[in-house]
Amino acid sequence: MTTLVPREPYSPEEVARLYPQSLQLRQVQVLLRHGERTPVSARFKNAGLAAYWPYCQAANEMKSAVMSADSSWDTLAWRRRLEVFDRQLKSTSGSDSPALSQTPKGQVHSICQPGELTDRGRETTLALGERLRSLYVGQLGFLPSLLEAKSSSAVYLRATPIPRALESTQQAYRGLYPPTWRSADLPPPVIVQRAIQDETLFPNEGACKRFGELAKAFADRTAQIWNPSPELAYINKRIGKYMPVESPIVKVDSHPRLSGVMDTINATLAHGPATKLPSEFYDDKVRADIDTICVKEWFVGYTESSEYRKLGIGSLVGDLMQNFVKAAQSTTKPASLSTEEPFKISLSGCHDTTLAAALAALGAYDVNTAKWPPYTSSIAFELFQAKSAVANSPSAQGSSSWWSSLFSSAASVSASSATRTPMSEMTPTQQSSLNGHFVRVRYNDTPMTIPYCKAAGRHLEGDDSFCTLRAFKEAADAVTPRNWKEECRANLGQPALMGAIERPPGL
Repeated sequence: MTTLVPREPYSPEEVARLYPQSLQLRQVQVLLRHGERTPVSARFKNAGLAAYWPYCQAANEMKSAVMSADSSWDTLAWRRRLEVFDRQLKSTSGSDSPALSQTPKGQVHSICQPGELTDRGRETTLALGERLRSLYVGQLGFLPSLLEAKSSSAVYLRATPIPRALESTQQAYRGLYPPTWRSADLPPPVIVQRAIQDETLFPNEGACKRFGELAKAFADRTAQIWNPSPELAYINKRIGKYMPVESPIVKVDSHPRLSGVMDTINATLAHGPATKLPSEFYDDKVRADIDTICVKEWFVGYTESSEYRKLGIGSLVGDLMQNFVKAAQSTTKPASLSTEEPFKISLSGCHDTTLAAALAALGAYDVNTAKWPPYTSSIAFELFQAKSAVANSPSAQGSSSWWSSLFSSAASVSASSATRTPMSEMTPTQQSSLNGHFVRVRYNDTPMTIPYCKAAGRHLEGDDSFCTLRAFKEAADAVTPRNWKEECRANLGQPALMGAIERPPGL
């Protein structure tokens, strides 16, 4: 799957059905895959595909913070040119001399780095932000139309250390709040990032050694199953002639890997005619079979192994759940005790593996039928509160007396410390703070059903796409590690495939 074709905005009738009058929206957490990009590695040069693509006008618009002699800060505008070895530009000659990368027509500006967000990717992530504004500002009135200094905490921005994820977050933010809808006193937005060794916003094989072992084991099993399959035989019949001499057969674990072949096909489909592969690569059956096999390779582990779920994506699921618990507790806390206001919407720039993993870990991504997440795909995790619960909440009833505040403060502190505590270990008071709240998951604007929430009493009556917050937390707890870094160091060298299949919660 390549470029996402977004659906039309919800009609008023759809909005009324998807956002019932009996519920009040409290918080939205959006995971967004970066937009269209160049391939992460140069492949199929023998098929006429250029190694460097001219789709990154941002290379001509670079800006960096620089310090002046008086210790003040300024901005340096500059343009990037990409340098390579001379022999990379000449197939039969050349040397190690430096040379500017260029297109076949000699263009040296706007050249993209491998894996860089392209102009097209910036367009689609900007459009995603605009769609979010249309829904949450225009149709629902959930977010303020104008973002001011006093309301700046309503938006939380996060991105992985990978530049295309950061830039996609920036583009989506601009779509959500264009400059004309940001007040003059609004400070620059804060974007939170982590060092790569601490990153859990994507399945981090490099930082989590045990997860790396698990991922390799499931990939090797996929290769054993699919390498001799009729599907790969057909793929080889169509495109095998374009494989490099040192790895002439397309396999799950060839060089390039099958997922690398898919990466290049999808990137070329998303861009212009100057960067296209031969027509055999776009054979419908070739593309469908590659997608099917790659989905199995990368994501079947989430459907079969509890350890895989916890180490691959569980820490992120725990983060999402912690934010929801904090938001729910803020609505049940007396107004006089409210301190920090939870954000209303978060935008987290991440990757295809993030989205599929999060859905699969919760049982909402069937690897037998699901497709690879397209560029600029997104998941919106939405928290609601029943309006009947809103009216009866302490925060809605105004400030309490100093005497009641004195005795309720201890409970408040206790509830606050429990935002990541498993449901089974919460006190009755802490558990009660979740009552009257519901969670819904929308993937590319389509509501998803979490299997664990299908049982009676675990969802909004009449609509099982609305999990009770308690049920959603129980499902999230089942995939959240206690100590991600510690568990990443555990079981090293132990068999990854234990025989018994451990399904996601509710399956």
